[in-house]
Amino acid sequence: MLAKTESFSHEDYYNRTVKEMLPDEQPREKLLNYGAGSLSDAELLAILLRTGTKKMNVVETSRALLGHFGGLHQLVKRDWKELGVIPGIAKVKAITLEAAFELARRIQVAEMGEEIQITSPETASAFFGPKLRHLSHEVFYVAFLNNKKVMTGFHQISSGGTNATIVEPAEVLRQAVLHKATSIILVHNHPSGVCKASTADINLTKRIAESGKLLGIPVDDHIIIAGYEFVSLRTERLFN
Repeated sequence: MLAKTESFSHEDYYNRTVKEMLPDEQPREKLLNYGAGSLSDAELLAILLRTGTKKMNVVETSRALLGHFGGLHQLVKRDWKELGVIPGIAKVKAITLEAAFELARRIQVAEMGEEIQITSPETASAFFGPKLRHLSHEVFYVAFLNNKKVMTGFHQISSGGTNATIVEPAEVLRQAVLHKATSIILVHNHPSGVCKASTADINLTKRIAESGKLLGIPVDDHIIIAGYEFVSLRTERLFN
């Protein structure tokens, strides 16, 4: 007589705990056996989150997180408070994720080395892109250069809404003088993803450049970061 078999529904399959998964399906075991590159975004997030909920295992929780925000590209833009909207993402887990995202951004910058010489728009974008491309609001930076075009520091001038931020040319030049800059580079982001200088961007750049001339601190460029793209106002010849 054949033994009675238990039914196993589609829902049961997805409600399994990680320990109930086959070894090759478990994120940590999969990483150990095949390397981190073999894991999906959800599986990598699952390792950071560690545990799921009573209704969803940690992998399903990670998938829900990615699905809610529209993928990894959008997820990394969120702070820990926003991440907490997903069931199972408590404060500690949300903070862990935000810290991991920030580390990833810093690693990109660290690859440039200790001394950053900015002689091209590409170099400026490589340094400031990781800081700005994922933000949902505009942020304006001024970078300070010495006579060898080595960046000696940078300062956040303002932080605003999704479409604009208030920048005072006097404050930009005040910071340049305080940091003994030989020249400066202006940088800000367009959260909209529109990689084009607005009339306001051009006029502001001209005002700062004119004031900089009076102080002997020229504006080398103004870089606008829009996602993974950028535009250089100097290259576009939008200011003298």
